[in-house]
Amino acid sequence: MTNIKNLLGGSLLVLGLLAQPLPAAEQRQPIHFADLTWESGSLITELLRLLVEKGYGYRTETLPGSTVSLEAALARDDVQVIGEEWAGRSPAWIKAEGEGKVFALGDTVKHATEGWWVPEYVIKGDPERGIPALAPDLRSVADLPRYKAVFSDPESPEKGRFLNSPTGWTSEIVNSQKLKAYGLTDSFVNFRTGSGAALDAEISSSIRRGKPVLFYYWSPTPLLGRYKLVQLEEPPFDAAAWKTLADARYPNPRGTRSMPARLTIGVSAPFRAEYPELVAFFEKVDLPIGLLNSNLADMSEKRLPPRQVAERFLREQPAIWQAWVPADVAARVSGSL
Repeated sequence: MTNIKNLLGGSLLVLGLLAQPLPAAEQRQPIHFADLTWESGSLITELLRLLVEKGYGYRTETLPGSTVSLEAALARDDVQVIGEEWAGRSPAWIKAEGEGKVFALGDTVKHATEGWWVPEYVIKGDPERGIPALAPDLRSVADLPRYKAVFSDPESPEKGRFLNSPTGWTSEIVNSQKLKAYGLTDSFVNFRTGSGAALDAEISSSIRRGKPVLFYYWSPTPLLGRYKLVQLEEPPFDAAAWKTLADARYPNPRGTRSMPARLTIGVSAPFRAEYPELVAFFEKVDLPIGLLNSNLADMSEKRLPPRQVAERFLREQPAIWQAWVPADVAARVSGSL
């Protein structure tokens, strides 16, 4: 009996030690993560924070801001980590990366995409819902001027409405430049939603009512898995043309489909030097896009907090995240769950 008690006591002591923060980590300032407002960004951020806190013992905090302001903050080391960075897209990122102030770590979500979309029923109709095909020949952005009446703007009915990203997102700049490049500024209103949630609500409301809607969107997201959508064709990617889209000051932008997506974890130069063990962890993060989209859909439909979904992911998907971290870190995380 005594031996059993000793064994149990020893096991509990080991588990207790594994669950405790590392002493050296407690003495450091909190690591500041960017507080990303879109669903995939917020979920990935909470996954990383949980692993950093529970596995490595470091304290973390989040700081809000637009993507443009957060990239600038990362270059100044006011923010140390951006959990979902679409690397190489904005002039601010490219400049800071060239100066060695920021670094893109890993290839966190493969097969990500972005572009302009319409619901499938706009092109094919939906007999079950009594929706006729309103734009049967719509294939490309070049076809949009003749279908402006289909996407009529409530406030300027002589024009169509294009749902852009919120102001402050890098994609908002690109989309605004694309409207110029494709000659659509006279036929479409550049409507900017106030937030990512507002953009989602506007699109989802239109689709539920069977109304035509033209919008920018991206993956990984719950929306692309929830509805039947068609991405409009754009000219093949051209790096030189892309630079004219990414710069809001460029007067005569040229059209091209968006740069191939590379989702990474953005970190500041001081963070990269100070936390080599976290850099090694971040470089291994690999989230299957199908699994990520299903978790995002559940988070959206049930209105769950991102941290709650992140905790559930860690409990249910150990085979995925344990491949990113050393065994002792994985043990501490599992013990905390």
